[in-house]
Amino acid sequence: MAKSSTPASSRRPRYGLWLLALIALVAGGAAWAFREPINGYGAIGSAYAARVGCSCRFVAGRSLEDCAKDKLPGMEAVTLVDDPQAKSVTARFPLVAEATATYREGYGCVLEKWED
Repeated sequence: MAKSSTPASSRRPRYGLWLLALIALVAGGAAWAFREPINGYGAIGSAYAARVGCSCRFVAGRSLEDCAKDKLPGMEAVTLVDDPQAKSVTARFPLVAEATATYREGYGCVLEKWED
């Protein structure tokens, strides 16, 4: 019987790659199944963070870094960016939602219109 010239390690099935592909498929399916709640929570969370961050920054006069401490538990993924010239704060939930609130004299911080 002749021996094969390919090493034994290259003939073994690669279970790690199959497992990784299966995990990616399950995660993608779960994200697709729950896309509406994820988008809803992302939109509401980013709008809330923008409004509170704007009020903290331009009404209370605190730094944006200090305002970031006011985010609720579970909102760690939401980032805040301010624009001192426009007196606005934009909150982003990565790949899902973004909202901007602008300070208006006499009204406080007002969210910009959402686009569907």
